[in-house]
Amino acid sequence: MPTERLINALQSYGVRLADSRAGAPSRRGGAGPSDHKAMTIAGRTVMVPVHTEAAFDSPFLVRRPDDNGVSVIEHDGVVIGQATFPGKPRFYALSTFDGVPYSKIAVLHGRDVLATTVLQTCIRYASRTKTCQFCSIGQSLAAGRTVAHKTPEQLAEVARAAVLLDGVKHMVMTTGTPNATDRGAAVLCESAFAVKAAVDLPIQAQCEPPDDDRWFERMKASGIDALGMHLEAVTPEVRARIMPGKASVPLERYYAAFEAAVPVFGRGQVSTYILAGLGDTPEAILAMAERLIGMGVYPFVVPFVPISAILAMAERLIGMGVYPFVVPFVPISGTPLESHPAPGPDLMHGILKPLADMLVGADLRSTDIKAGCGRCGACSALSTYERAGAVS
Repeated sequence: MPTERLINALQSYGVRLADSRAGAPSRRGGAGPSDHKAMTIAGRTVMVPVHTEAAFDSPFLVRRPDDNGVSVIEHDGVVIGQATFPGKPRFYALSTFDGVPYSKIAVLHGRDVLATTVLQTCIRYASRTKTCQFCSIGQSLAAGRTVAHKTPEQLAEVARAAVLLDGVKHMVMTTGTPNATDRGAAVLCESAFAVKAAVDLPIQAQCEPPDDDRWFERMKASGIDALGMHLEAVTPEVRARIMPGKASVPLERYYAAFEAAVPVFGRGQVSTYILAGLGDTPEAILAMAERLIGMGVYPFVVPFVPISAILAMAERLIGMGVYPFVVPFVPISGTPLESHPAPGPDLMHGILKPLADMLVGADLRSTDIKAGCGRCGACSALSTYERAGAVS
């Protein structure tokens, strides 16, 4: 089985683990990727679901590692591949000067990405009538696995250690939305400035569009290299149903923010996330994709609609210079969408293969993204399809 098809299948179905202790600890709840475990397959480190309902019944089993740390991957009892597990990061053994374990400040995603939710609280999460139905930002805080607000000093300390001890190459900073004005831009600026003062590390920041476009210049000046502003849904009706609080920021504000941010950060360095199949029609997604690609925004599209709709959306986004990072939607336990079915591997292959061809043809590649989810690529087989398309 080609590597891209194997990774695609594992991320759609999840895996059963013969030894759950292998490699770095997996995560439950919190900002994504949650309920996943990092595995390295054919030199690519990817995040694979292990704690989801689908994973418990997966046809894929990863055996206990041998003396060389190699595990075989079985499908219904037939060996189809091998995997290794990245070890527990060395920086996890340390604590900050004020006594907080480093792992409560930031965690390792994939192989070399440091990730943190600067504010683990959100004005949208305070009430189930306003929260986004796919969000679990409060779970890890309630479980005591993190702290509500990571200070700039703590983030700088942990980032420097992660680079020196574990070879971290870039960092993702996301945040709950603290207010209805800057929407997290201010706390991301102060956090990035502190990290860049301590260590030369590319940073992607993720937040809702701030109310003033001047924040983009401030974010760039603070050391933020790439920006994510996530749509999730593309029509007002679906936005109001799936994320009633966040829907108070109209689509027109997102459009204006994308137009303002791309010239600041560069083509392909601004991204957005779209959860397809939650009620938006294919036509609506197609229209959104065309508009975004034309602006140079990289769309992370999670498919639950016909393939043609996803590809048309991606083509539109590519035209805007936006990198469309397509990942299989994996419902997180404890959220209202936890029982939502994940897309099958054939559906994902039908999207990822032609999408990768589009990206290669448009010279919009994950390897050119300075920092963040698109550059990491561990949550999707898209970058593996890109490489295969570039070689063929």
